[in-house]
Amino acid sequence: MPSSTIRSISITVSDEDGAAAAPTRRPRAGRRKAAARSLGQRAVRLVARWWPVLLLLPAIALLLFEASRLRGSPPAPAAHVSSLGRLDPTTRLVHGVREHCLKLISPKSLANLVFPEGAKRDSVVKRITYKSDDNDYDTYHPEADSSYLLQHAEATRFNLFTGFQTLAEREDSFKVNETVNLHCGFYSDNGGFKISDKDRRYMRACKVVVSTCAFGGGDDLYQPIGMANSSIDRVCYVAFWDEVTLSTQEAEGKVIGDDDMIGKWRIIVVKSLPFVDQRLNGKIPKMLSHRLFPEARYSIWVDSKYQFRRDPVAVLEALLWRTNSTFAISEHGARSNIYDEGKAIVQKHKATPEEVEVQLTQYRQDGMPGEKRLHGLKALAEASVIVRELTPAPNHFMCAWFNEVVRFTSRDQLSFPYVLWRLNMPGMSMFPVCTRRDLVNSLGHTRKVKPLTQTNPESSAS
Repeated sequence: MPSSTIRSISITVSDEDGAAAAPTRRPRAGRRKAAARSLGQRAVRLVARWWPVLLLLPAIALLLFEASRLRGSPPAPAAHVSSLGRLDPTTRLVHGVREHCLKLISPKSLANLVFPEGAKRDSVVKRITYKSDDNDYDTYHPEADSSYLLQHAEATRFNLFTGFQTLAEREDSFKVNETVNLHCGFYSDNGGFKISDKDRRYMRACKVVVSTCAFGGGDDLYQPIGMANSSIDRVCYVAFWDEVTLSTQEAEGKVIGDDDMIGKWRIIVVKSLPFVDQRLNGKIPKMLSHRLFPEARYSIWVDSKYQFRRDPVAVLEALLWRTNSTFAISEHGARSNIYDEGKAIVQKHKATPEEVEVQLTQYRQDGMPGEKRLHGLKALAEASVIVRELTPAPNHFMCAWFNEVVRFTSRDQLSFPYVLWRLNMPGMSMFPVCTRRDLVNSLGHTRKVKPLTQTNPESSAS
């Protein structure tokens, strides 16, 4: 055949022919895909069967890791200890500028500071006298064994320490006159709260006092810090303990020295506490410092959960003398209304609904408004730090306040607005929460307080 003819012949190959020309390629790929599908299915079945184990293994590994890490590190200190000994100032933003919450005078100025004669306040109250069984017994309850008296004392917690304030006497106690006569604790020598003669002599020598208390084996004693050398001889630090707290502290190695001191604190051991409620016993040194320190001019109360961290004389200058005040207390940080406070107390189980309702019902009957501010001040106070001059008007205020916490609940924040409203005392001032935070390091409560098992026989009403 001629070569030209051969070149003109074309051979057409179809797709089917091409597939037939490579018969081994597709079966091999199919087998791989089938194997992969089978493996995936087996993996899914295994995960579905063993997923709890797969979750548990990482958790066990993490637990073992943390345990080995903890064994190799020292125990972490309690959270509250981190604030112990802090002296750094507390600050706040004012118009975009950060300022100290508490502005104290310099140590040099403090060394040269002379105590003023007293706040220049034109107070109506010039003299205050206290009811006692020596001058009150015959005129008030000639039949001390009457069933009425016993029921009255049981219902209100009044006893031979407090005296037996009637509702009429309560009303009279809020009258502001030049001379005021009212119940203010220490009603009878048989009323309890016994202090030794040696301790009383020490207390009489105090002119400026910082005080605290721990009854029922409660909080630890935190040493005050921040005092200037010039104030050491001008200030008494006094901690009131009962015998339960004394034994609790001694068991932890905190023993009172031969000078009756632990660090800067003079320890006063009180016997025959008059109330079963330890919180109520704590109101005695908190509210009646003018009765415990009859010669003192100024007092600063600090709750036992705090460490006081500022110079007391500088605090007096900043919160009383600079503002021409006789009484300074912290504003409440969370609420402003007495009736909202009552609800909060019930919700937090700090008093029974019945107790709170009795108190607030009486206040409503007396016309107590539910305002957020009273006489230009925030109605609600946080009463863990109280700075005051021990003069008749502030003493009158504290006596009336103490009688309210005896008559009603021990929650003094609930009765403070009522006494503030009734007395409208001149010289009253309130400082913001950030100032309170600057005054103290907050350490929290150490242990649960042990209640008294029974009232002291000498202080009972019978």
